[in-house]
Amino acid sequence: MCLAIPAKITELDEGNMATVDILGVTRSISIDLTPQATVGDYVLVHAGFAIEVVSEQAANETLDLIRQFPEFAEDVQPAPAV
Repeated sequence: MCLAIPAKITELDEGNMATVDILGVTRSISIDLTPQATVGDYVLVHAGFAIEVVSEQAANETLDLIRQFPEFAEDVQPAPAV
């Protein structure tokens, strides 16, 4: 099953990329699909892409649910170094 996970944009990088925080894990994602996204926004991340900007309240509600299920939270791991 694939899920879109809420993440907070912490930094805008070159080439329509952004750094996000997902439950304490930092990842680099593409914001090609959400060019309006900026630092401090919450976005839904799926397959390395921000697919939608969401409200902080909606993001936190979803993150709170994820935290209640450790098996989901365990899936949010740092990407392997390349």
